[in-house]
Amino acid sequence: MTHNDQVNDASFAALLTAEGHALLDEVRGTDPARELAVATRLRRTHPAELVSAALAQARLRQRAAAKFPAADAERMFFTANGVEQSTRTTVAEYRARRLRALGVTSVADLCCGIGGDALALARAGIRVLAVDRDPLTATVARANAEALGLDGLIEVREADVTEVDTSGYDAVFVDPARRGGRGRVFDPEAYSPPLSWALTAARSAPHAALKVAPGIPHEAVPDEAEAEWISDGGDVKEAVLWFGTEPGLVRSTLLPDGHTLRGRGLPDPPVRPLGRYLYEPDGAVVRAHLVAEVAEEVGGGLIDATIAYVTADAPLPTPYATRYEITDQLPFNVKRLKALLREREVGVLTVKKRGSAVEPEELRRKVLPKPYGRAAVTVFLTRRQGAPVMLLGHPAP
Repeated sequence: MTHNDQVNDASFAALLTAEGHALLDEVRGTDPARELAVATRLRRTHPAELVSAALAQARLRQRAAAKFPAADAERMFFTANGVEQSTRTTVAEYRARRLRALGVTSVADLCCGIGGDALALARAGIRVLAVDRDPLTATVARANAEALGLDGLIEVREADVTEVDTSGYDAVFVDPARRGGRGRVFDPEAYSPPLSWALTAARSAPHAALKVAPGIPHEAVPDEAEAEWISDGGDVKEAVLWFGTEPGLVRSTLLPDGHTLRGRGLPDPPVRPLGRYLYEPDGAVVRAHLVAEVAEEVGGGLIDATIAYVTADAPLPTPYATRYEITDQLPFNVKRLKALLREREVGVLTVKKRGSAVEPEELRRKVLPKPYGRAAVTVFLTRRQGAPVMLLGHPAP
């Protein structure tokens, strides 16, 4: 039994038949350890290729539950690339709410993939034209709109997005492919389609949202765009270039709570002596270059001019950074750290780093080969005044 999750046109078409739907219901939630036995049994009464396709789809649905609500994932259809490249539902819904708040009632979703963003837009009451040039991907997107009862709001079209007329829509949403044959693509002009084309499409509509990689250089953001970096559960997910909103604004938004930090063009915070508390800004804040706004909010400064850690004397609340109480500051020294952890009977060690080449797991193995007790410690591998240091502490809610 192979664990190949690739989907082809013929096997996917078979899944959409009554027999295919019945098989999908039967294999739902199959334990990977039982796949061979299940496949052997089902192949006695069903075509082998259809059984393999159903089991592959069951695996994809299980993987997709990390991005989509479980109730949706178990009814939707996926390809391996579709699961990997889909937007997490919380992020897609947030973008859809923003567009709806702008008065948008129709969107041309270009490079729609398996339809995750189109589904979120439709659930927000927006009419969607979802376009993808890959025949199988377009078929999967159409099946997903039907499976979730949203096909009345979503038209799926198999076409080259560069040839689609979007003039009748209130907004354009573009999610260009950012992976090539060798993995992730970092040059925005190597996106498919390239960022320059996406910007032209955005400028042709009253409103637009372009999904780009979080690492996009700030100098690549056009002056008339708003740039927003989004994290979900502490993980940076994407950057979005908005058109028809607030030109020049830079913001970071933290989901699921939806806290938004707006840039105010503050100068870099000063470097100051280490205080009692260390604030670790959310990755979206760092990517948006808004560490200065966090430092001002907590009355702090930087521990080093090149490091995005903020230090302060008071435990002030902020949703944009995680606060730690610092107990020790040491020069980087593995033997000294190991002795200190043993002395304090540490059993749980969390290692974080910014500005250090040391791998956290490697350090953990060296300094805590076995639990010394029940105490928990967080170690920050970082720099102060250009020199490597270790800061010890614990979360300070």
